[in-house]
Amino acid sequence: MIAITAAALLGGCTVLQEDKIDYKSAQRGSTLEIPPDLTQLNRDNRFAVPGATVTASGFEAGQPAQPGGSTAATTVGDVRIERAGSQRWLVVDRPADALWEPVRSFWQESGFVLELDQEALGIMETDWAENRAKLPQDFIRRALGRVLDAVYSTAERDRFRTRLERTPSGGTEIYISHRGMIEVYTTTQKEETRWQPRPADVELETEFLRRLMVRLGVSEAQSQAIAATAPSVAAARLTTVNNVPVMQFEDGFDRGWRRVGLALDRTGFTVEDRNRSQGIYFVRYVEPRAASGQPGLIGRMFGASRNEATPVRYRVAVVSTNNITSVSVLSSEGQPDNSENAQRILKLLADDLK
Repeated sequence: MIAITAAALLGGCTVLQEDKIDYKSAQRGSTLEIPPDLTQLNRDNRFAVPGATVTASGFEAGQPAQPGGSTAATTVGDVRIERAGSQRWLVVDRPADALWEPVRSFWQESGFVLELDQEALGIMETDWAENRAKLPQDFIRRALGRVLDAVYSTAERDRFRTRLERTPSGGTEIYISHRGMIEVYTTTQKEETRWQPRPADVELETEFLRRLMVRLGVSEAQSQAIAATAPSVAAARLTTVNNVPVMQFEDGFDRGWRRVGLALDRTGFTVEDRNRSQGIYFVRYVEPRAASGQPGLIGRMFGASRNEATPVRYRVAVVSTNNITSVSVLSSEGQPDNSENAQRILKLLADDLK
């Protein structure tokens, strides 16, 4: 409510700061409570990968050059960025143990508090934070400065998840995914508000990857050049195979596996476990619940009641043949799922892979 009221008081003054990223952790200054979203990750070996790990870089090394391919890589020193459509990740020729502390410090120095900090899992996740650079800079606020800073608040919150994965060569792949919430009015009288999910911001993910590159030793100019462009790729398409809904896109297994993992992170699914050798992600979803307690889109999709927030578990299968990756949804028991829910899940992932 504070966020929207402040926006109304400031009228049409919407000039942003020159630096468009200036995060302030919700735990540091904001008293606004974000409704719970995902349940906490288990502390087991959820992210253990059976068998040898195959990386995007390793896959590319063994493939002939393909004009117009979906992944391009640019290297500066021991850091490079790899891209597949709108998705990007870093590949660093350093062990994960040597990168954990620099990455943790990077997020803390960027204004975040880490809610999840599990080096054994290779995962860290920030709390919900607001981008203070989005606050209007009108004459009154510039004049009063920090005196009334607590009165001003944006109607958006962001959270970032970082995953570090080891490569067979001893290096590390780093993935950053964004999730966002926005505060909206729930009544025509504009007396009550609630928080609801908003789409992942690809530009924010790219910017934080770029800034992390600088933190790891790449110059500002070099990082700008590396993150500037990305090749175009064919969008994911939805089809049916043997009466089972399937999502397909042009990519080999290794890149397809990574892209699906990022899409799951972005769209709010929690990866409970995975088996790369079998191409299976074990996932669950607990939807962010509005202040009113009403289930949102995904909750209604899965038939959640007003007072329940039961995790829904599925398996997401990834298979690649002749540089075509197919993704299907299985039940928690591993049976093909041709329900409307499975179709909707695939559409969520396909929308993210555009």
